[in-house]
Amino acid sequence: MPVDFTAIDFETANSSSASACSVGLARVRDGRIVATGGWLIRPPAGHDRFFDVNTRIHGIREEDVADAKGWSDQLSDLAAFVGDDILVAHNAGFDMTVLRRACEATGDVCPPYRYACTVQVARRVYQLDSYRLPSVAAVAGFMDFAHHDAAADALACAHIMIDAAERTASRDLYAVLKSVGLRMSQIPAAPQPAAPMLDFAALV
Repeated sequence: MPVDFTAIDFETANSSSASACSVGLARVRDGRIVATGGWLIRPPAGHDRFFDVNTRIHGIREEDVADAKGWSDQLSDLAAFVGDDILVAHNAGFDMTVLRRACEATGDVCPPYRYACTVQVARRVYQLDSYRLPSVAAVAGFMDFAHHDAAADALACAHIMIDAAERTASRDLYAVLKSVGLRMSQIPAAPQPAAPMLDFAALV
């Protein structure tokens, strides 16, 4: 299996993990970036207020997403881009929680993606004072990008994992993780609805 994956990054409108307002994606095949994408998202109802602190970070305002697709409408676009890939994110716990919570807020089924975290990998591969995305990306050779632009952050994340695979001489992501003492994670599958209980009294 070659070094194939999709890097992902979300920005949120407020402190709610369900408030996804943009996503960035970068597809990697055999250790090379072959496609990128990104778009604005109208956050789910009840999670759609934009906090000033968030807007100061990523620059996205409520009016910017007014005509964007909502989470349910764009989830299929995200799934089409990712396919069966492993997801890679910097501080992946945050991004996977955004996926799960946004799906919960809209009643959508969250795909049970496998995923790996470049923060965790970077702590095992590099000796740095800071493991923030710009610092790690710079060591991986990707510099001067627009941090907190979701598409740029996903691209930076992809470069980090590609560099980590090269430095560890790993043939795939499982080998990267094994070489640094980590395991692949996975979003839990959505629980199946319980089978209806039979009313035996009505059967006699």
